[in-house]
Amino acid sequence: MDAVRIYGGNCLSGQTKIQGSKNASLPILAATLLIDGTCEIVNCPDISDVYHMLRLLESLGCRVCRKADVIRIDTCRVAECDMPADSVGVMRSSIMLLGALLARMGEVAMEYPGGCVIGKRPIDLHLCALRRMGVEIMEGPEEFCARACRLHGAVHELPFVSVGVTENLILAAVLAEGETVIHPAAREPEIQALCEFLVSAGGKINGAGTDRLVIEGVKKLCPVRFRVPADRIVAGTYLTACMCAGGRVFLEDAPCCQMESVIACAENMGVHLRPSPEGLLVEGRACRRLGENLVTAVYPGFPTDLQSPFMAVMALSGQGGQIEETVFENRFRIVPELVKMGADIRVKGNCACVCAGTRLCNTIVEAKELRGGAALIVAALAAEGTGIVTNRHYIDRGYEDITRSLRELGADVELA
Repeated sequence: MDAVRIYGGNCLSGQTKIQGSKNASLPILAATLLIDGTCEIVNCPDISDVYHMLRLLESLGCRVCRKADVIRIDTCRVAECDMPADSVGVMRSSIMLLGALLARMGEVAMEYPGGCVIGKRPIDLHLCALRRMGVEIMEGPEEFCARACRLHGAVHELPFVSVGVTENLILAAVLAEGETVIHPAAREPEIQALCEFLVSAGGKINGAGTDRLVIEGVKKLCPVRFRVPADRIVAGTYLTACMCAGGRVFLEDAPCCQMESVIACAENMGVHLRPSPEGLLVEGRACRRLGENLVTAVYPGFPTDLQSPFMAVMALSGQGGQIEETVFENRFRIVPELVKMGADIRVKGNCACVCAGTRLCNTIVEAKELRGGAALIVAALAAEGTGIVTNRHYIDRGYEDITRSLRELGADVELA
C-alpha cells in the first residue's frame, strides 16, 4: 500500500481544509526543548515528518501526548543528548535540534541528517555559525559531536539566505548570553511562526519577517499554547490540482497572504482566484502560458517547493513554459516521470523548458521526493487513463492524507 492510484480526466468540485504547516511545526516542536514544562502545539499536521520529530523528542526524555491535532510536550525530564539514527537519517529537519539541544543540554551527538534528495544542503554553514557562538564541534565520518559550556551571542553575516541555518541560530540564540544578529535572515512565514512562538514564551526577538533578526538572550522561557498556521505549500499543491484538472474548489484556511507570488502566477495562467480571510476559491484551469520564466527564490519569491507542481501544470495546460530553479540544484527529479507520461521537457543546467502541445497519458510513475511525488499525483488527475504513483511514503512526509483531501475536491483517487 505504498502507492496512489489515480483515475484521470475528472473536473474538480468541492472543499477541503488546509492542514497545519509542516515547515512551521518542525522547528516549533524543536523549540519546546528550550522550555522546562509542558507546551501545547495546536493544528500540528499528522504527517510522518512530525511523527519522526516526536520520536526524536521522546528519545531525549520528553513526554509526548497527541489528541487529534493537539500535541502536548512535557520536557521536564529531558536528559539524553543522543538521538536514534533511523529518525535522524530520514529527516533533514532533525538538524534544527542541534541548536535547541546545545541551549538546553550543552552537548549533543547525532548522525548527519537525511531527507529528500533535492540538493546538497550541506550542514557546514550550521556548524560554522554555531562555532561563532562558542560551540566546539568534532566531526566524524558518520556522526558529529558538539559541546558548549555556555552559548554566547554573535553577529552572523551569512553568505546566503538559509531557512535551516536561520532557524538553528534562533534556537541557539534565544537563551544565549548577550545579543545575536542574523543577516541576511530568512523571511519565510515559518520563520515568523517560530519567532512568534518563542516571543509568546518570553523570548526577545526583533525583525521577524525582515532580513535582519536581532535576538537578545533571556534566562528562561515559559510554557505556552500555540497554534501552527496553515500550510501554504499544501494549499499551493491543491491549487495546482485545480489548475490541471479544472473545476471549482474552495481551499479552507489557505493562507492567501503568504501565497502572493503563487497566486500571481496562477492568475497569469488564466485561473480565476478569489482570496479571502476564510481561504481561497479557485475556478477554471490553466489555459495560458506564463508570460515570463517561473523563477524560484527565497520568500517572498516563488517557493521552490511548488516548482514541481507548476511544472505539471505547464505540461498539462498544453501551453508549456520555462522554469529556472535557483534554490536547490536537484529539483528536476520529476522530469523523467513526466516524460514517461508524454511530456516534452528539456533540462539544461538549472533551467527546464516545458514544450507546448503535448498530451499526457497515465502510467506507473515513481515519486522520488516529497513535492515531486505530490506533483505527479496532480499531473495524473488531468492525464488520460489510470495512473499509479509509487513511493507514497515520500508524499506522506508533508501531506496528512492527500487521497482524502483530493477526494473531498472531487478527484477519483485511492491507495494502491
